[in-house]
Formats: sequence, structure tokens, C-alpha cells
Amino acid sequence: MRVLDRFILMICFSIFTAISSQTTGNRTVSVSLPVVALLDVEPSGNLNFNFIAPTEAGRPLVNPASDNTKWLNYTSALAPGGVSRRVTASINQTIPGVDIKLQAATASGMGAGVRGTPVAQITLSTASTTIIHGIGGAYTGTGTNNGHRITISMTTNNYSNLSTRSNTPVVITYTITE
Repeated sequence: MRVLDRFILMICFSIFTAISSQTTGNRTVSVSLPVVALLDVEPSGNLNFNFIAPTEAGRPLVNPASDNTKWLNYTSALAPGGVSRRVTASINQTIPGVDIKLQAATASGMGAGVRGTPVAQITLSTASTTIIHGIGGAYTGTGTNNGHRITISMTTNNYSNLSTRSNTPVVITYTITE
């Protein structure tokens, strides 16, 4: 046998040996992803609104000014074939002569996925009203400066319905739902 033939034969034998000595195996991996719908309002604590009495007769009340912002954080994982989620807001009571308004901003800060789209400013009532819609699988990040900035304001709407109040608690309820 020539040297070249022996060399080719050795290469073929080596390749055949390498191929025939390989084995394969498999394992089943189980994956679980739960349906998730979590919502949080940050930072904790209450907002305080105080209308200011005018200093001259004939002038209107001055609408309250305060640190009137919160941040809405959520995590959403939908069921297979699930529809998008939305966030609603409502209040436990209205105050005659006063509108409580809420504006949600576009999501900012950390987070990923299909974060929702805010609607235009709304006047809160005891009926749930959508403030963010189109939430898919997403998370917003946690704490202030993550998620949707919520701005709350108060204005008078009908002076004939106003009456003196002191520390009247109004609870805003946020709900994430499909």
C-alpha cells in the first residue's frame, strides 16, 4: 500500500470511529408560567388637597396645589389566548361641587413588554373608568419614576353645591382587569 492510500485509510477510519462513538440523550424540561395581574401605587401615603379661601370678596376659591402625583406599577402575564388588560379607577364618594380629575401618563422608566396606553384625563366617579388600556405581557419596574405617572387634581364645578368640609377622605381604587 502506498503512503497516500494508508493516509486516506487512516483518515476514513478516524472519521468512522469518531462518528460511531457518539451517543445522544434527552431530558424533558417542564416549564410553568403563571397568569399574573399585580398592581401597586407608589410612593405609599396619602395626598392632601386644601382649597384656599380668597383674600378679597368676589373672588373664587383657589384650587388646591400639592404634590399630587403617584406612580402606577404593574406586572401582567396573560393566559394563552387571553385578551389585553386595562387599569380602571374609581372613588368611594363624590364631593358635591368638586371634580376630582386623574391623568395617567405614558409608561416610563424601567420595564418591558406591552405596557398599556393611557386615556385622556378623566373625572373620577363611583363607577370604574378605564385609565390605561392595551396591557399585554409586561412589567413597569417598581417604585417612583417607573410605570405610569398619575396626576390627580381637584377643581370646583358648581359653586351652588359647595359646602364646608374638613378632612373628608376620598379613596381612589385602582383595578387591573381583563
